[in-house]
Amino acid sequence: MSFDQSPQYRPLIFGVTRVKLRDGAPGTHYLQADQPLLPYPERMTDRLKHWAETAPARTFMARRVRQPDGSLGDWRHVSYGQAWQTARRIAQAILDRGLSVERPVVILSENSLEHALLSLGCLIAGVPFVQTSPAYSLISQDYDKLRHVINTVTPGMLFASDAARYGKALQAVATPEMELVLVEGELSGLASTQFESLCATPETPAVDAAMAATGPDTITKFLFTSGSTKLPKAVINTQRMWCANQQQMVQSMPVLAQQPLVLLDWLPWNHTFGGNHNVGMVLYHGGTLYIDDGKPTPALIQETLRNLREIAPTVYFNVPTGFEAIAAAMKADAQLRKTLLSRVQMFFYAGAALAQPVWDSLFETAEQEIGQRIVMTSGLGMTESGPFGLYVTSPELKAGDLGVPAPGMQAKLVDMQGKTEIRYRGPNITPGYWRAPQETAEAFDEEGYFKSGDAVKWIDETDIHLGLKFDGRIAEDFKLATGTFVSVGPLRARIIAAGAPYIQDVVLTGLNLKEVGAMVFPTQAVRALSGLPADTSMHEVVDSAPVLEKFQQVVNELAKSATGSANRIARLCLLADAPTIDRGEITDKGSINQRAVLTHRADTVAKLHADELHYILKPQA
Repeated sequence: MSFDQSPQYRPLIFGVTRVKLRDGAPGTHYLQADQPLLPYPERMTDRLKHWAETAPARTFMARRVRQPDGSLGDWRHVSYGQAWQTARRIAQAILDRGLSVERPVVILSENSLEHALLSLGCLIAGVPFVQTSPAYSLISQDYDKLRHVINTVTPGMLFASDAARYGKALQAVATPEMELVLVEGELSGLASTQFESLCATPETPAVDAAMAATGPDTITKFLFTSGSTKLPKAVINTQRMWCANQQQMVQSMPVLAQQPLVLLDWLPWNHTFGGNHNVGMVLYHGGTLYIDDGKPTPALIQETLRNLREIAPTVYFNVPTGFEAIAAAMKADAQLRKTLLSRVQMFFYAGAALAQPVWDSLFETAEQEIGQRIVMTSGLGMTESGPFGLYVTSPELKAGDLGVPAPGMQAKLVDMQGKTEIRYRGPNITPGYWRAPQETAEAFDEEGYFKSGDAVKWIDETDIHLGLKFDGRIAEDFKLATGTFVSVGPLRARIIAAGAPYIQDVVLTGLNLKEVGAMVFPTQAVRALSGLPADTSMHEVVDSAPVLEKFQQVVNELAKSATGSANRIARLCLLADAPTIDRGEITDKGSINQRAVLTHRADTVAKLHADELHYILKPQA
């Protein structure tokens, strides 16, 4: 179904624009798309085989080759035909070793061609793979989360891209029962196998037999949740989940099948957004994925911009900090504007709130360059939902809008604690957590709906077909000492918008206290605002007069629009130390973990509310 839209946008069809709503028990409602889920394959390897046979020369993935000096050179391409043949040989090597769901493959690596090929080999062999966060190996000092992964899944094989970078982690967690596979280098005192030897394994009829034995209930991978104050859980991902979710995506986003799909993407594969949503999309539609070794960080964003000057994606996915950097760069970079906007049909963001000035900048640049805006889209999903769950229905998207359920998935809206929780049931929902029966039982309600913990409300109560918008995480909301509830999600978004482009994220404080406080993680843009030299420490930057003056203005403006103690920021401080993945304060895709930040920075919270910090900004009349 198409949606009539203003000619100011590059045309985009929205696949689901109407929903069905029915009432249940008091305080309970059920929402679903008004169209059924169409048939989908039993396993993702069927799609890989199809494209290998019908378009063997088409590029499946490409990545720039890293030079001896560390720089990145030309693109190395792997075609569908090459991927299919190499993955089959890897599958044979996996079968030869007797690996299984009880002894799967754990991957310690960033996104890479070898990483992708090993994953495909596991899919063909019917053996799960476990993509771990590189931070568990490269940033962590104690390797506790990596050990937790190992202890949970008991792997028979550990894979790492190179011995030099991953050696310490491997030395810390490897046991004699695990075969180590390396792309580059060797480890002193630990026997290892070269990845190339897996790729050279002669295949036998056992490969086809193994693939034929897989089906909708076969486990493809274990994806670990980001974890906050608790250790991450291993989310079971099945062939049914992955395939159904890809069909749900294309029915919601018809653009995916309207032309040859090209992605340029940095999103980590150990996260469901990058590894399920985007890699699955490419496999399902025979698209091409260019692996971006950049990231939306000051040190790596230039690599992303370099790639976007050369590769023109047909759809583009990123987190808000990535779009912020791209929007700023496009203002002065003609080649970036020309290439990125040449054929991109839509932008898609997830992970956090996107500030309105970033939207405005992207729209303004596109209108100047091509005479039309590129539609910005979004939705709601999680590791346990495949991840695609809700998707918007209109180009007139506003921050926080989530849209309507994907075909084939039922959403249950349950009133609780003064909010409405959304719960999910459908073929894209995980059967549970691996080797965690209690956590699995607690995650589902009496009707088998997965309890997301996300709160939603109607975009427009008079028109349910517009769908839902985000209303925060129920577990993040808290009460002041007065008994007043603080709705964290909407208030956080309001603060980020008021302080754009200087606020990366915000953590709200005030549990069982009289006032709401805000701890702000600033963006790198505050450096220019401060007027200090580029090598000045962030501690000095956030203490500078221009930065404090700007944030005092933000606090004052927020106070003017506050309607009560629950949405009035009574005190605010700036945090010079960025949130860390190692402590679970930030996820791989860049979204903040409120609970983890509050736990690890409890001393700062106490001092903020006791007026003991060096600078505390409060509303001024």
